[in-house]
Amino acid sequence: MLSEIGKTLATVVITYSAHYASTKAYSAMCVPDGILGYLQGFLTAGSPMCSATLNYASNSQNSYAAIITMAISRMAIDLITPSSS
Repeated sequence: MLSEIGKTLATVVITYSAHYASTKAYSAMCVPDGILGYLQGFLTAGSPMCSATLNYASNSQNSYAAIITMAISRMAIDLITPSSS
């Protein structure tokens, strides 16, 4: 049981970390803050690197949401169903 919880927490942390890193990379490399970043975004936002980074951020967000939904569902099922000990 504790091993399952540890694996679930590790999955959540790794997935969220990947999402966080990709959004920060997109922000820093593709659309930095300020007026110069705004102007730079015209040139870089559509580049293959920026498109791939943004796509990865979107996919990791979906994965993170699915993990959270499954974890909450599992907790609800464990509370509802009686244990067969």
